[in-house]
Formats: sequence, structure tokens, C-alpha cells
Amino acid sequence: MPEPSLVPMERIERAILLLRGHKVMFDSDLASLYGVETKVLNQAVSRNIERFPADFMFQLTEAEATRLRSQTVTLKTGRGHHRKYLPYAFTEQGVAMLSSVLRSPRAVQVNTEIMRAFVRLRQMVQTNADLARKPAALEKKYNTQFKVVFDAIRELMTPPHRKRKKIGFHVRETGPVYRLRRKWGRA
Repeated sequence: MPEPSLVPMERIERAILLLRGHKVMFDSDLASLYGVETKVLNQAVSRNIERFPADFMFQLTEAEATRLRSQTVTLKTGRGHHRKYLPYAFTEQGVAMLSSVLRSPRAVQVNTEIMRAFVRLRQMVQTNADLARKPAALEKKYNTQFKVVFDAIRELMTPPHRKRKKIGFHVRETGPVYRLRRKWGRA
């Protein structure tokens, strides 16, 4: 019987994001999963910075951090609720290295669950790629007989393109109306 997990798999999967072409987790998400403060996690990383090359961890740019912050709708008010430094993003290899840096039993257990989540996401991507290849192989084999069917399957596999609604207040005027003023008495 598998032992109960410390953190639900869904929570871990929601924290894994795609950034700069890599699946990453932010330092704040990892700190909450490990049960430590973000500051403590970043201090442990900075003390062992030689273990985290650029392909294991990178710091977000100012623009990326601003974009990330703008997606958070509610900001806490008051002193000490906002980040002073730019966040770090850890790749799968960086997350694996974190367990050797933090050295707590909880960190090892949570790290195992995070690795399982990365593997599960990789398997899902592979399954989707395999599914996308199958219609192409079948289409080559039965090109003329089932062309309509393959076109319908391909159309169903592509995500629908939705026209974005414009946000804000828009005034639609045809233009100013000019009237000629006629004086009484003139024809």
C-alpha cells in the first residue's frame, strides 16, 4: 500500500509552469511545498550556488516578474507582503538538487512527489504526441477513402480560435453632425 502523500499531486502540477521553453517551479511555490519560507530556501540556494548552473535555475527578468505579478488579481496590502527581489525559477534538475541542499525529511518526501509530477507530465505530453502521429500514419495508408474523416479528426484536434473581446469602454460615433443655420428671411 503506497504511503499517503504530503502534498496533493494536483497542487504540484498546478505549480509547474512553462517559462522560456522549460517546465519550471517558482521559489515561492517550492518553499510552500517544502514548508519553509521563501527567504530560507533562497539563502540555502545562495550558499550552494555552485550546485545550480543556469540550466537548473534562473532568475526572472523584471518584465517577466511584472507580467507574473499582473496575473495575480488580489495583492495583499500592508508592509512586507510584496517581493523585494526577483523570483527564481527551478527546472526539474534544479528541483532535484534542492533536496540535497535543504536536507530535511519533509524536503526529501516532497521532492520525490515533485519528481513524480514531472514524470507524469512528461508521459502526458508523450501520449498526446503519439495520438497526434496516429491520424497522420492512417491518412497515408487510406488517403483517398477516408479523407473527409481525417479532416474532421484534425479539425477536432485543433483548439478553437476564439475572437478576443475588447476590454474597456468604446465609443462608436459616426462623426459630428453639422447643420446649416438658415436665417429667417433669406431664401
